[in-house]
Formats: sequence, C-alpha cells, structure tokens
Amino acid sequence: MAVPCWFMRGGTSRGPFFRAGDMPSDRTARDAVLLAAMGSPDPRQLDGLGGATPLTSKAGIVGPSSRADTDLEFEFAQLQPDSDIVDTTPNCGNMLAAVVPFAIESGLLVPESDTTTARVLTLNTGLAAEITVRTPEGESGRYVDYAGDTRIDGVRGTAAPITINFLDTAGSVCSALLPTGHTRDRVEVEGVGPIEVTCIDNGQPLVIVDASDLNRTGHESVAALNVDKELRDHMEALRLTCGELMGLGDVTAKNYPKMTLASPPARGGTINTRSFIPHVCHESIGVLAGPQFAHFLRFVERNNVWVKVTCPERLSVTGPAALDGQQHAYADVVPFARRAIEEFPDLVLWGTDWPHPNLTDHMPDDGLLVDYVPQVAVTTEQQHKLLVANPMRLFRHHRPQAHPRVGSHDRPGGLCHLAVVRRHVLRIRDRQWHRRPVGP
Repeated sequence: MAVPCWFMRGGTSRGPFFRAGDMPSDRTARDAVLLAAMGSPDPRQLDGLGGATPLTSKAGIVGPSSRADTDLEFEFAQLQPDSDIVDTTPNCGNMLAAVVPFAIESGLLVPESDTTTARVLTLNTGLAAEITVRTPEGESGRYVDYAGDTRIDGVRGTAAPITINFLDTAGSVCSALLPTGHTRDRVEVEGVGPIEVTCIDNGQPLVIVDASDLNRTGHESVAALNVDKELRDHMEALRLTCGELMGLGDVTAKNYPKMTLASPPARGGTINTRSFIPHVCHESIGVLAGPQFAHFLRFVERNNVWVKVTCPERLSVTGPAALDGQQHAYADVVPFARRAIEEFPDLVLWGTDWPHPNLTDHMPDDGLLVDYVPQVAVTTEQQHKLLVANPMRLFRHHRPQAHPRVGSHDRPGGLCHLAVVRRHVLRIRDRQWHRRPVGP
C-alpha cells in the first residue's frame, strides 16, 4: 500500500504529513501506516522517517473541514521510537505550525494573496487557531515563502515567520483552565514529600513545579536532565498524582500532562523553564507550553485592566538587542505588544524601567528603545493614546495622593510613563521619531 506524504518541519518538531483522504478509514490500518512511516517500534527508527526521539516521532493528518467556520481539520499523532502506540489525544503546537504550508503544498488550500490565513481545528482536543503564512506571487503562481530572518531557539538558522493565533485554549483536555480549581496545589508524593504545583490546561495539560523543590537548579543541560534517573522517577510519580488530581485518571500510558520545571532566569527574561514531554526533556519549549498570551488577552477583555506595553529588553528571547543602531530591536516582542495595542487601544500605557536595574546581559540604548514605540503603535492615533490620552485618563482618575511617586524609579514596578519624556522631547513627523535632548 503506497500513501503519499510530505515531510515538514513545524517549530522544533518535524514529521510526515498526510492528506486525510489518502489514509485508510480503519483506525488500525491507519496506525499501521503511521508506524511504518516512522519506523516504530525501533529505538533507532532505522527503517522510517523518525529521528529516534519523541520530538521527531510525530505525524499529522490534514483534510478540508465540513464546518462553515473552519478551513482545515488537523489530527496530530504522537508516536514513540520504541513503542507501537499511536497517541492522538494530545495537541502539538509545533506541528500545528506546519499545517497551512502542508495544505498549500498538497493542494488542499489555494493561496490568493501575499499572505494566507486559514482557520484550523485540531481534532484531538477541539483547539482552534488561525494560522498565517507568506504566499507571494511567483512565476508559476503563488507559493509558500520559507525564507526569512525569523529565528526560534532549538532550530539552526532562520526562516519565514508563521503566525498562530490561538482562539480558545483554556481547558483543551481537562474541564477548565485550572482543573483543580486552584492556582496552586500542595500534593504528597512518595519519596519526595509535599510539593507545591500549578496544574493548568491552556492548550495542553501541564504541571509546573519549582525546580528547587526537586533539588535541581533548572539550569542543568538537556543531556544531564535526561540521564537523571532520580529526577525522572520523582517527576513521573508527581505526574501520575497530578493526573488524577486534574481529572485525567490514570495517565501512565498517556503523553500528558507534560511536566515543567520553573526556576529564576540566568540570562535575562522573567523565568527559566525546562519542559518534559513527558519523560524526555524538550530541547527548547513546546508551543502549547506557552500560549498564555491568548488567555491574557481574554483576561484583559473580561476584567477591563490596564496594560503596560514596556520593557521589551526584558521580554525578548531572540532579539536583536537595542544596540549599535539596530532599527528593529526586540522584533520577537513586537507582535505581542502590537496585538495588545490593536485590541485594547484605550487601555494601554507606555513605560520604562530606566536605568534598567538588575539587567545583566546587556544595557540597551534608550534612544533605540524610544524608537521601538512606533513599531508597536503604528498609527498616529495609537501613539497619542499610548503616550498621552491614556496616561492622562488613568492619572486623573488616580489622584497623586494614591500614587505619590508615579514616574519615579524609587517606586519599583510603578507606571513610569514620565521617565522617557523627562529625558527626551518626542515629536512625530511623517511617522518618524526624532529626539532632541532637553538637559539632564
């Protein structure tokens, strides 16, 4: 039996993709095709496309959707090098990134403009997402543009960006975002003792634990963590306990919940994580271990809170840093800030943490940080609201008595909108920002 497939990379994973119409309708026969394609069960997967790790033992099945609000349906299959089990219960955000390119390459989707956006339903859990890829016009028609300067940790080189807008991730497998009803639970694990964990399902059931509670720093190498039998035994015991707590039953044979060690950052950022899927340490991070931004947007929408679009130098993972005249500093943070400004133009503020205390990896050029503003607030109206109208509304509502030191760096975490303006007079001319020093 011959079945056509396309070998695609999605994020930090890769694997064969199949059109649903080419696959056997019988599940047992379908699983046999996937196992043969991957070369499982065989720890080295010599007779297949698998890469001898769970990260490279994945497959996707894609077909057109019969639903009016959905373009494509995607079924993710997780295989293992040394097992004949095909698990289609979890999600995979990395493989999801390859769905639209595959659909175009295989003829399931026809691009009609310079970018193509499709709504994809993941059949495994009902997760919906809008995915956008570049599809410029070429000599033979429109095509998927794979070349670009976007970089992600865990993958060498650069490529074109693929944007995924997760539409509803809370409670993808469990009953709710917080399946236990608590942000933090204290669980008793034999051989480990009582441990505090966070059990969450925001696109993927996940258990988050402080690395220090397991006597680890969280900064050990992937190789060291993978051979740490004591840690793996303790984490598996914790996973089994939390699986019951999250309403997932016996998860011994399941690929979820995933496990995440959290620890303080060592090279900038806010937090350091090590993700396990679930028994092998991820080389970088699973996409669905971090789609909290979508949930954050819904939180703002429901609670009418203010959002400070600031400090890209602390949030950026891939940079580039605001140094040496860089005109597109912290490009990886721009889409998030821009999205917040677009969705909540009347609830966003600009701020600064100048003189950047405790920032150890680099010291940004503050002028270039100011130039970052029009990258995220792209219209004159957005810039006026961000820098003028919104702060005036907020501070008029909260009198100086309530916030006596706003704008002062003696108040850590305060809204420091005034600190940038104190150092520079800003004016907008033809959407270009110019700086004129006004004294110390």
